[in-house]
Amino acid sequence: MSKQNIDWSNLGFGYIKTDYRYVCRYKDGQWDEGGLETDANITLNECACVFQYCQACFEGMKAYYTKDGHIVCFRPDMNAKRMADSAARLEMPPFPVDKFVDAVKQVVAANADFVPPYGTGASLYIRPFVFANDVGLGVHASKHYLFCIICAPSGAYYAEGLDPVRIYVEDEYIRAAPGLTGFTKCGGNYAASIKAGELAEEQGYAQVLWLDGVEKKYVEEVGSMNIMFKIDGKVYTAATVGTVLPGVTRRSCIELLKDWGYEVVEGKIAIADIMAAAREGKLEEVFGTGTAAVVSPVKELVWKGEHAYIGDGKIGPVTQKLYDTMTGMQWGKIPDTKGWIVPVEKKY
Repeated sequence: MSKQNIDWSNLGFGYIKTDYRYVCRYKDGQWDEGGLETDANITLNECACVFQYCQACFEGMKAYYTKDGHIVCFRPDMNAKRMADSAARLEMPPFPVDKFVDAVKQVVAANADFVPPYGTGASLYIRPFVFANDVGLGVHASKHYLFCIICAPSGAYYAEGLDPVRIYVEDEYIRAAPGLTGFTKCGGNYAASIKAGELAEEQGYAQVLWLDGVEKKYVEEVGSMNIMFKIDGKVYTAATVGTVLPGVTRRSCIELLKDWGYEVVEGKIAIADIMAAAREGKLEEVFGTGTAAVVSPVKELVWKGEHAYIGDGKIGPVTQKLYDTMTGMQWGKIPDTKGWIVPVEKKY
């Protein structure tokens, strides 16, 4: 799609081809120099290891035009560190953090014309990913890898935008279990989540809330987000101890909440206790956190046929404040007091 034909104010969340992508190759035990390329196609052998044994992981980030006309990214070093952790678990070579951040700046600067204008509510979604491209059938770690960064202008992740969504609590399928890859951002985790997500959507729910894989008792995360519960003045969220993705937005929201004086409890919280809090009128707010949606309010949970309705079905004050603060810093409407915003020079 030509950038001249993009309706910036009515973008969904999806792929629009941009002019440049960043590509770096791993062979002989090291990453090459890497650089920008214009070809949007990747050619692989039919027996490439990524097809056979799924050595692959990815990240999700955004770039924004600020109020004063600058292009910025949000905490790219955190995404770089998380990708290195994902790669290590999958026995893949980590991509250096500094090189990662530099590559992000390069590809965003090269695609500056595709960064949506300030005020449209849209952003440039950035997708770094790395995968094994050795040819072979043996089950072992590849010796060759491809690291890429693509990007696309995108609007709201949910069709509802910032309107509260309905969440289905999944108690049959599981997303992760101790010792597996739940804390990584690998494609296999998402493949395993699709079936439950589709079933939830068929019933009118936006997402699935996963329970732990052992007892199916404790809440963990939503399909594409971490999740938080404000109960009787405190904020509760699952700890990132191996089965929950350590979200960059999650971490940022926790820092802000603590700055504002809220007690944030990271640990096990039973779905039964959440439903009981709803019945007692103590479940004040529920919201998801993630790069794509930033903060997504939840108005309803359903578990084993019981419905928990949160607040009055509208976004809560803490959720709204988090959204306004996060996006305010990202779009340059309020000062970045945390040092989270990284500028990108248009002529990188």
